Amino acid sequence: MTRGEERRKQIWEWLLQSTVPITGAEMAERFQVSRQTIVADMATICHQHPEIRATNRGYRLMGLPVFSRVFKVYHTDEDIATELQAIVRQGAGVVDVFVYHKAYGRLTASLNVRNERDIEQLIHNISSGKSRSLLSTASGYHYHTVEAVSERTLDAVEQALSQLGMLLDAAPDAEQIS
Repeated sequence: MTRGEERRKQIWEWLLQSTVPITGAEMAERFQVSRQTIVADMATICHQHPEIRATNRGYRLMGLPVFSRVFKVYHTDEDIATELQAIVRQGAGVVDVFVYHKAYGRLTASLNVRNERDIEQLIHNISSGKSRSLLSTASGYHYHTVEAVSERTLDAVEQALSQLGMLLDAAPDAEQIS
């Protein structure tokens, strides 16, 4: 099997396991290839697997129902990994993080965290000084949009966050979030 064939096999397996879309940039970074290489790989994969769709948030496998829920949480920077691990260990993905800033309003950052490796990369970027966490701008209070293939998985995420003492009151209604 060539390197390209092996990479395409791994991309397909990643898509099968993912509960959230995966961007071409994420794939390129993981496999240390150009985005153009990923575009070519995805053309080949999509030809073999027409159930894959390119969305404005990345590539995703269609046909699987996706449920999402917004969780309002509180913790410090030191607990970011613990929080994200509690979510992905339930089989869910963290789409984004957002806060309400008194001067700027709602600030949102895309996360697309689906596994331990994604968490390690995020923690590395924050701890290396490349970036600060968005939650630090709101004194630890923040929200996550979480996606999963079932409501039961989202219920398990809710329970895990509650057991950690991170879950706050119910997230605001959609009209309050926008």
